[in-house]
Amino acid sequence: MTEPVIELSGVNRHFIDGPAALRDVSLTVHAGEAVAILGPSGSGKSTMLNMIAGLDRPDSGTVTVAGVRVDKLNEAGAARYRRNKIGMIFQFFNLLDDLTVLDNVVLPAEMTGMARGEARKHATGLLETLGIAKHVRAYPGRLSGGERQRVAVARALMNHPALLLADEPTGALDSASGEEVKALLRELHADGQTIVMVTHDLTLAQTCATRTVRIVDGQIASDTRTHPPAADTRVEVAR
Repeated sequence: MTEPVIELSGVNRHFIDGPAALRDVSLTVHAGEAVAILGPSGSGKSTMLNMIAGLDRPDSGTVTVAGVRVDKLNEAGAARYRRNKIGMIFQFFNLLDDLTVLDNVVLPAEMTGMARGEARKHATGLLETLGIAKHVRAYPGRLSGGERQRVAVARALMNHPALLLADEPTGALDSASGEEVKALLRELHADGQTIVMVTHDLTLAQTCATRTVRIVDGQIASDTRTHPPAADTRVEVAR
C-alpha cells in the first residue's frame, strides 16, 4: 500500500445556528487513488473539500495532507501549502479574464518564484499535452467551457501537486464538454495523479473514480472501492 496523501481523523465542524457540517469524520486516501465524494446539498462534502484545501479548519480533529498538518496552518502557511502541495479545479473555472491562457497557467509557478522563462516553457508543455496549445494567446472568454476547464486543469497541474482537488468539475459544462473533462480526469489518474472530486454527477464518479465516498448529514455513510473503465489514451503530464 502506498503512503497516505490525505489523513482526516475525528474531524468535526460546526457553524453557527445550524447542524454540524462534519461529525467525527475520518478518511485516508493513498497516493494514486481517484476518490469521488458524493452527497446531497448540505451533506458536508464541500466542507470536507475545504478542510483538505486548507480553506477551513475543523473545530476538532486533525487534517494531514502530503505530510502537512493543514489544521495547524495560519493564513500565510495555508496559502503556501495550496501553492506547493495541491492543485484545484473549480466548477466555474476561476480563470482571470484579463490574462491570456498562457499567463493564467503560468501564474501559480511565478507565485512560487519560478523563473518566467522556465514557467512559460512548462506551461506551454502542459497546454500541448492537454490539447489546447493553439489557444495560448487567447483570452478565456473566447473559449468553450470544455476548453476553459482544460486551461484550469493545466493551471492546477503547474506546480506538480501531490493532490488534485476538483469541485464539481463538470457542473458548468454541456454534455459534450463534460465528457471531454471526464476523459481528461481518467487520463490524469492513469498517469498516477491522486484526485479527490466533489460531485453530483454520478457518471463522473462511476467512470473516473476508483473509490466512492458518500456523505450524509456530515458523516460518511459509505466508502466503496470501484473499478472504472481504463482511459482510451494516456496523458503523459510533463513533470
